[in-house]
This record gives sequence, structure tokens and C-alpha cells, in this order.
Amino acid sequence: MELKPDDLPRSDRYKLLIGCIVPRPIAFVSTISHEGRLNLAPFSFFNGIGSDPMTLLFCPDNRSEDGSEKDTLRNCKPRDEGGVGQFVVNAAIEDYSAQVAAASEPLPHGESEFDMVGLTPGASRAVKPPRVAQSPWAFECETLQIVRLNSDTIGAGNIVIGRVVHVFVRDDLVDEHLRIDAEKVRAIGRMAGVCYCTTRDRFEMPRGRAALR
Repeated sequence: MELKPDDLPRSDRYKLLIGCIVPRPIAFVSTISHEGRLNLAPFSFFNGIGSDPMTLLFCPDNRSEDGSEKDTLRNCKPRDEGGVGQFVVNAAIEDYSAQVAAASEPLPHGESEFDMVGLTPGASRAVKPPRVAQSPWAFECETLQIVRLNSDTIGAGNIVIGRVVHVFVRDDLVDEHLRIDAEKVRAIGRMAGVCYCTTRDRFEMPRGRAALR
């Protein structure tokens, strides 16, 4: 099958992306509005960018009803664009996987997903938005840039680029060389539709040519 994206409806392009790009890590993003209202939402278009500076990205799309900004984007966009300019990326893990999925519920503006799903806001060290207190790790971020791929269009993607300014890691997860114990984190990933995966089934192999031996 050969397909041209421009010939497909948006829903079919989306299905191809989420079906082929798997598994996807999940950014469980907490933000705060200027009025102090808390927001918490999962995003599976998420990854690290680089370590110098320590940066990451996640991609909130526009609302499917009218193409407006979701609360996460409204809150974390840079100050000169009217936002707070900060966000926290929390872990998506097995222990509260149902809460991660539930936080995608489109609540009325100003209602907090923290309250709805029963997770606890924990004080951050360097930014205003709280972290999820139950999260085994958290990256506190300052928003560097937002790339809008199709402004004001229903379902259009936006790329939020953030600089990590503080890191929280639960003591039992990390060794003296700052290596994270994946077995203790018990992260979950996103597949297509409503399917998720765990990270407990792993294997090792060397990099480069040695992997062929």
C-alpha cells in the first residue's frame, strides 16, 4: 500500500502515526495558570532533545472542537505570549496508569485534573507548576519555544520545547553514577488506540557493528 498524506483525512493520518510510531513514551505534564489553577494531562508525542542544554519536547494538539489552545499549551507558552512559561514533566507509570489515562478527560476550563484523578500536587523547586507528588521522577522546565504547525486549526500540532532547570529523582531509583533502575520505575508507553504497554520485557545488545555478531 502506498499513501499520500495530503489525500487522506486528518483522522487517517493520525491513525497511521500512532499505529506505526510505537511504543511512545508519555509525558505527564503539569502546568499552572496565571490565576493559580492546576492542570495535568498526558502527551504521547514526547521525547528528549539533547543534554547540552538539557532539553525536551512534547506536542499538544489544538482542540478538536474549535482549534483553540488546550489548557496545557495556554499555561506553558512563553510569558511574552501570555503564558506562565513553565511546566513539569512527570513519569507515566504502572502504579497510577489509570490516572494517567483519566487525565486526558476534557474538563471545563479551570477544573483541575489533579482533583479529578486523585493525584497530589507536590511543590517544585525551580518553577511555579507543581510536580505530581507520586511521580518517581520529574523534570521542571522553562519553556524555550513553541512551534505552531498550523495555528488555530482543529487538531493541528504544536511543539513545546523546554529547558530542564531542575530534576527530581526518587533516591531508590538512581545509583551513584546517576543510572536509573528501569525495573523500579515501571514506566508505561502508548500504543495505538486505547492500548498501552509496559517496559518490563527488555533485552540488551551492543551498539554499532557489534550488534550484528
